[in-house]
Amino acid sequence: MFSNIGEWRRSVYCGEVSTDHIGREVTLMGWIQRRRDHGGLIFIDLRDREGIVQLVFNPERSKDVHERAHCLRNEYVIAVKGTVAKRPEGTENPSIRTGDVEVIVKEFRILNDSLQTPFVIEDRVEVTENLRLKYRYLDLRRTALQKNLILRHRVSMAVREFLSREGFIEIETPFLTKSTPEGARDFLVPSRLNPGTFYALPQSPQIFKQILMIAGFDRYFQIVKCFRDEDLRADRQPEFTQIDLEMSFVERDDVMGIVEGLLYHIFRTAVGIDLTLPFPRLTHSEAMERYGLDAPDTRFGLELRDVTGIVRGSAFKVFSDTIAKGGIVKAINAKGCGGFSRKDLDELTEYAKTFGAKGLAWIRILPEEWQSPIAKFLSDEEKRGLTEVLKPEPGDLILFSADDAKTANTVLGRIRLKIAERLDLIPKGGFEFVWVTDFPLLEYDEGEGRFKSVHHPFTSPMDEDVEKLATSPLEVRSKAYDIVLNGEEIGGGSIRIHRSDIQEDIFRRLGISDEEASRRFGFLLEALRYGTPPHGGIALGLDRLVAIIAGAESIRDVIAFPKTQKAVCLMSDAPSAVDTKQLDELSIKVIKRT
Repeated sequence: MFSNIGEWRRSVYCGEVSTDHIGREVTLMGWIQRRRDHGGLIFIDLRDREGIVQLVFNPERSKDVHERAHCLRNEYVIAVKGTVAKRPEGTENPSIRTGDVEVIVKEFRILNDSLQTPFVIEDRVEVTENLRLKYRYLDLRRTALQKNLILRHRVSMAVREFLSREGFIEIETPFLTKSTPEGARDFLVPSRLNPGTFYALPQSPQIFKQILMIAGFDRYFQIVKCFRDEDLRADRQPEFTQIDLEMSFVERDDVMGIVEGLLYHIFRTAVGIDLTLPFPRLTHSEAMERYGLDAPDTRFGLELRDVTGIVRGSAFKVFSDTIAKGGIVKAINAKGCGGFSRKDLDELTEYAKTFGAKGLAWIRILPEEWQSPIAKFLSDEEKRGLTEVLKPEPGDLILFSADDAKTANTVLGRIRLKIAERLDLIPKGGFEFVWVTDFPLLEYDEGEGRFKSVHHPFTSPMDEDVEKLATSPLEVRSKAYDIVLNGEEIGGGSIRIHRSDIQEDIFRRLGISDEEASRRFGFLLEALRYGTPPHGGIALGLDRLVAIIAGAESIRDVIAFPKTQKAVCLMSDAPSAVDTKQLDELSIKVIKRT
């Protein structure tokens, strides 16, 4: 029943058959998408990675071929030979590329049969993600996912083409490296040859690419796998891919200019879109002030307003007490949301609490009054001040967050996005980039009682802020920059510290002793003493970038074999237990938690 391809060779992909092929014989190979028996004629949609073409089995052309076609079923793998013909008038299918033609089959071979699949291989079929991931090899046959992975390939090729043209050299860095935990947890790999010791899978090639600058390679790039053992969300995976690059003898404008050129080339080459350069820029303080988040979605308004000065002496104690403790009060005018029900407002309040809010104050703007439990506490002067800043009209809803600056901004920033989704303010399609610069160098971790790097400990402080390290460390800005696309951070970078004395000082301010710094980063500190050039770079998230371009809801839809939110591969059943013999060779004993 089954046959090998033998002397048969595919002459064209299914999805590439066109009117140019009319009258010509073609050889096609692929999977049966669906079969339709119309009595005399049998129609089969044959699918490969490029698309679908309609096959016609006509008993008047070949009775034997027509009879044998009755055994064909969905997902059988077949090879066919036939003649391309124009579809009869009125039967064209404009929804597919091959919709004007069909292939009249004169011979076919069954290369393999198929069990009945656990779900239909079609884009619009409703099926649980866990089932899709368990049978990922079937899921990947769907047109949408194949288009996503082909797009990913085009993006990767565009990256290599552009950066190579700009003088960058692609260099691989190690996957088995030293554990230097600072941020997310490392994945550890035990060493059999050195019992009791461990490699770590890299969270980033950061140190190695800096060492490549010290080595004189000047311009490096890599499309590289990175690993973080952290809790997962829709936009996170334990292993992910980034476009990593580093440059010597540069300032941040040089790096940002290269990235803009790279993204322009990616969009033009991969999807045929011309971006507008240069991208706009916001300082970190501007982004937080206006949007509440350091990855702002600038495609719509609803900007936040600081009303601290207006309500500083308010009779509403939540406002005045918060301000007296050093906090702030931010507000947003949700235009046209005055009709929100009490249930809607309660749901918004609960949502705000997930980001640290203690509550959410609100005011409905009615034609004759401001309706709210807090309205009676606001003086006429405070109302005039709020009116001047927020410009409310009847039918609007004013929302307030009173807290420390970070919490107040985050809460209203998230509420802003929630309301924009409800009001359908976020444009469909389109790509809006913005740079966010001048991040703080450090932040204080109350739980650990020490300073932490906002980006990473190798980020250079702004030259004019270096003296503040000793007196006002939280006021020190860094030479860091993030690139944001449609409200999603797709990359972050900085100018690095290239002097060993400054790097050692930063380690100390992060609570890392000289001994610990030497143990964890000694090879970098030593390398910095051997003529290190000024340098900087960036890492762009390839998964996230492709997902946004493709319009995918999750980066799992642009990764061939992703993990679940519990970091499990349902298809291969990884991670899994290993033999005791393997553990013995590694000098490891598993202790089960009770």
